[in-house]
Amino acid sequence: MGNNHNHNYLLCLFMTFLVVEGLTKGVAGMACNWGLQSTHPLNPNIVVKLMKDNGFNKVKLFEADPGALKALGRSGIQVMVGIPNDLLAPIASSVSVASAWVEQNVSKYISTKGVDIRYVAVGNEPFLKTYGDKFLHTTFPALQNIQAALIKAGLGRQVKATVPLNADVYQSDSGLPSAGDFRSDIHDLMISMVKFLSDNGAPMTINIYPFLSLYADPNFPTDFAFFNGSAAPVVDGSIAYTNVFDANFDTLISALEKNGFASMNVIIGEVGWPTDGDPNANLVYARRFNQGLVDRINRGQGTPKRRSPPEVYIFSLIDEDKKSIDPGNFERHWGVFNYDGTIKYSLNLGKGKALVAAKGVKYLARRWCVMSPQASTTDPNLPGSIEYACTYADCTSFGNGSSCGKLDARSNASYAFNMYYQTMNQMKGSCTFSNLSVLTTIDPSHDTCRYEIMIDVGKHELPPSRSLAAATGKHSSVMALVLVLTLMILCVV
Repeated sequence: MGNNHNHNYLLCLFMTFLVVEGLTKGVAGMACNWGLQSTHPLNPNIVVKLMKDNGFNKVKLFEADPGALKALGRSGIQVMVGIPNDLLAPIASSVSVASAWVEQNVSKYISTKGVDIRYVAVGNEPFLKTYGDKFLHTTFPALQNIQAALIKAGLGRQVKATVPLNADVYQSDSGLPSAGDFRSDIHDLMISMVKFLSDNGAPMTINIYPFLSLYADPNFPTDFAFFNGSAAPVVDGSIAYTNVFDANFDTLISALEKNGFASMNVIIGEVGWPTDGDPNANLVYARRFNQGLVDRINRGQGTPKRRSPPEVYIFSLIDEDKKSIDPGNFERHWGVFNYDGTIKYSLNLGKGKALVAAKGVKYLARRWCVMSPQASTTDPNLPGSIEYACTYADCTSFGNGSSCGKLDARSNASYAFNMYYQTMNQMKGSCTFSNLSVLTTIDPSHDTCRYEIMIDVGKHELPPSRSLAAATGKHSSVMALVLVLTLMILCVV
């Protein structure tokens, strides 16, 4: 009788384990960055549907955009909401300013819209070497004030404040991960900040960009930037590093270990690969890198020094044609999707799932502004007209090695004219470049160069109501929970 009871008990426990594992597997998913610097942004409800259709259940926003936050309400997507660097000084100066920001951009959306905010990202890469000491004295006080404001609002356990940092905050003098330490000029500041994050149960957030290693150094071994490359490994003691991501991440882990934070939780705030604006920013490389990244996420793979996988926010969900191109022309092309939610390249998301394009997107009329057949490429007004068009529209696909880098002079002008015409919403009078341009209904796109038709931002078709799907999801979760509890009671009995 006793043996039979034990057998039943173990069977019950096994069944409960299976149900619980099924439940936790159901919530596994991917995380992404959703940038909003676009002349023709997708409707936020369409973007949220795009995320859900593609298995993204966590998102990082660079600012507390009301439209994006409202659309994320009751979506089942966890949110990291960002504070731009220009707000660091006022927030650092006063807890009341921090409290007002938290009330307006966190508490309100949690309580009235049901937004599942988990993190506040205080600043964005504020210690970048290129910024000098611009944000050195305001970032940590701003972090402290936001944390205090979250506690005061009763959200201290639910929402954690963190600071997304560029990987240039740490380095290795020998080039090996095991010699990793924080940058000497900010060493003490980093230790204070990491201790503060640790004391508050908040993660450290770091952005890693293998593409930039390739972009910055023409002698960088290309294959070392990818997860399936055949470059010579970097041997560090008993560890052989086969890709720059692992080596970079473990350099940070060494820095943390060296300074007494061996178990510090680390999030990858941004990692990805652009598709245009540079010879190495292309569809083939982007697909190769992001497929390797997705495969690792699905496998739950960590790095040699951290076997458990970090939370990884892919950069980025969609292209942004208004971003600063100071870092390079590639900056506007990090999206897994084009600006309009169409698919750039195929990705296997696991379990036989492929990427799904955005639904319900409406476009402006199918017409393009091109150089007139009657106009001459020697017209003295042509260079100025192209320059004018590209001042107000995105011409970053023009450069050497980019998708429109092989156009002749006439096609070049047509591309610039059309980008301006589309950016101006095909407004009357926006295709008049000193009598050099004309409208056409024949798509001038050719080879890899795509002549855009922009989204009609006034005519978005909203996806079907989430209420039924959400209710179904909630219902099935409740039923599963009931099943677990029933099994547990039976096991005890």
